Amino acid sequence: MSAEARLKELGIVLPSLGTPVANYLPYRLAGNILYLAGQGPRDESGKQLTGKLGRTTQCRGGLPARSAGRARTPRRHARRVGSLDPGRTTSSSFWAWSTPCRDFNDSPKVINGCSDLFVEVFGDAGRHARSAVGNVMLPNQISVEIEGHRCGVKP
Repeated sequence: MSAEARLKELGIVLPSLGTPVANYLPYRLAGNILYLAGQGPRDESGKQLTGKLGRTTQCRGGLPARSAGRARTPRRHARRVGSLDPGRTTSSSFWAWSTPCRDFNDSPKVINGCSDLFVEVFGDAGRHARSAVGNVMLPNQISVEIEGHRCGVKP
């Protein structure tokens, strides 16, 4: 089943990506590797979601990371560089904005929301190497940021 069909089956609506706020590209295709700039969580209308993870904001189920994964899923880029299929998500880096680790040490659990989404949509091709790091700040007060690489993209 194609990734587009799987998204539809799962009822996942991908938000439109915002315009870069600085001097960078939202993606770069080099050969058959698609490099995606960091993305934060957005609701279905594309509005950026914010909030610090910590004592009062446990974000159970990795919802901010799942949302950021929706934003990072390269559907919009695929229209310019090829299809979501074929390809393999090779690596991702995840940052979570949180209180100090003595108060909140579950960044990897929160990030599972995004990793799980990639496998739901892409199957085995969505499995990836990853880093999951807690951070004292993220741009624009977003709760998580995700960037990654997808190889095997056909332009």
